[in-house]
Amino acid sequence: MNTATVLTAGPEETDRALATIVMAFGADPPARWVFPDPQQYLRHFTEFSRAYGGGALACQSAHYVNDFAGVALWLPPGQQPDEAALVALLERTVDGERLPKVFEILEQLGQFHPSEPHWYLPMIGVDPARQGKGHGACLLKHGLQLVDQAHLPAYLESTNPANIPLYERHGFEVVGTVEVADAPPFFPMLRKAR
Repeated sequence: MNTATVLTAGPEETDRALATIVMAFGADPPARWVFPDPQQYLRHFTEFSRAYGGGALACQSAHYVNDFAGVALWLPPGQQPDEAALVALLERTVDGERLPKVFEILEQLGQFHPSEPHWYLPMIGVDPARQGKGHGACLLKHGLQLVDQAHLPAYLESTNPANIPLYERHGFEVVGTVEVADAPPFFPMLRKAR
């Protein structure tokens, strides 16, 4: 088990944190379905990550391990992704045929998102060159200790079936599946308050 120190990333470390997320999601099935062209992905996924989970940096709830080998963007209760920025980005960058499917996915995911106060983990990732060393588990354990101190549930959407066992080991349970047309599936997961 990785025993590295987990640190909090502040707004001044946004570029480093988001670079790790961009690297980590480079082969993520839904991310690459939304942005299938490599150049398109590299041009737009940083902005997507900033809109979707970047609020964690301002809230001091973004964590990193081993010099940004891995990053977890936790949104505390009451914080949400920047919907206006997200919609504007998607409308500007996603293929017109694919865009309605993307919005359908987001709408269906919203039905699983808890309405009660909770911690939301919109993005967690490890640089592919540094995977397999327990960085993801270390980040999850750290974040969930904070969640448990508040006695609140935690929620995430797994975009890769291969990651579900890791989340399950940390107490998350799959609460549904979102499948729209030819898009890869999403797996909403909830961890009850402890």
